[in-house]
Amino acid sequence: MKLSDRLTGLGLVALGVAAYLGGSKLPPVPGQQVGPNVFPMVVGAGLAICGALIALGVGSKFEEEAEAEVAQHADPAAASAPPRVGPAWLDTLRTFAPPLLLLFYVLVVERIGFVPTAFIVVFATSLAMGARLKLALPLAAVAPVLAHLVFYKLLRVPLPAGWLPMPW
Repeated sequence: MKLSDRLTGLGLVALGVAAYLGGSKLPPVPGQQVGPNVFPMVVGAGLAICGALIALGVGSKFEEEAEAEVAQHADPAAASAPPRVGPAWLDTLRTFAPPLLLLFYVLVVERIGFVPTAFIVVFATSLAMGARLKLALPLAAVAPVLAHLVFYKLLRVPLPAGWLPMPW
């Protein structure tokens, strides 16, 4: 199913406005200029602006030019769809992986902690998106630790320690 750019853009505008309004209702932190409301408001504003640009068709000319250029150089034999690898239920699982992993995160993070939970989520997402094991494992090992460092040190947001507390 294909959705028009106008409908998709307006959906992003609505999502951005909702994030902005939700962030604006968060209470400020006493003594800090930047509180928990800033991040959702910045993301919401950016999402609304990008959605408006998509809905208005800004940049679609560049897309059309790129597609025309690719069509000129495309080999008709290579343009056919690649053969399906694996059973059809695997495609369905890949489709539902992000919301299922988010639900897993919400249900498990308090018990086992941020780093182990994020490891599982990053690893499963990497494999679902087609990454090889030799890339998925290091990514899943490094990304949660870096994310924890950013949240804990820069944003001063405590994350559940669980089984693997970080030394900082």
